[in-house]
Amino acid sequence: MHKVLIVDDDDAMRRMVKMRLSDTYETIDTGDPVQALELALEHKPGAILLDLMMPDCSGFELCQSIHNLSYTARIPIFVVSGESASKYRDYVCNLGASGYFEKPIDFSKLKRRLAEAFQTRRCERRAHVRVRMKLVLKLKGSDSEGRHFEHLTATENVSTGGFLCNLPLALAPDCSLEVFLSAGQDRFVGRARPVRKEAPDTPWQRYGFQFTELTAEWILQS
Repeated sequence: MHKVLIVDDDDAMRRMVKMRLSDTYETIDTGDPVQALELALEHKPGAILLDLMMPDCSGFELCQSIHNLSYTARIPIFVVSGESASKYRDYVCNLGASGYFEKPIDFSKLKRRLAEAFQTRRCERRAHVRVRMKLVLKLKGSDSEGRHFEHLTATENVSTGGFLCNLPLALAPDCSLEVFLSAGQDRFVGRARPVRKEAPDTPWQRYGFQFTELTAEWILQS
């Protein structure tokens, strides 16, 4: 059974979340943000549900710490907060969060996002061997503010199912981009979504992309 770490200083909220998730996941919980990092390192949960406003160490600090540690960097973090999503969503996503849920929690949506996160991790564990290869790609889509963009970038490595590259903009975790091989003439190779974000505090953020749709134009085929 997959593990979910719940971090919230509200005892009643933690009990409710544990009760609503216990039929599907093994839950670990704490109201102490300092202990939360220890639990994340010890148990390596498949996902973390994180409150923002807590004593001693805020959810913002904890989110960044978990994301920046190599041992926990790939654990998806879902912020669960009474604060408005419009106020903090983009900020916490830039700190490394994979999603934002306002209280009261929509548990149907939360369970759906958790299932997607675990499926993504399974796919990553089964991922094909990556090859260090520089390809010039054109990515088309919308950034986290909903603004359309077209951007040329170069891959750092590729596989049959995805690629790693830099982008000078923030993407929403659930976005989908059109991907083109750009060498003389643009060739559509598929659609991809970001499944991992590295170096979130730098102007050039590095994203790991996984294809959700793939054509025969992609350089590697399974």
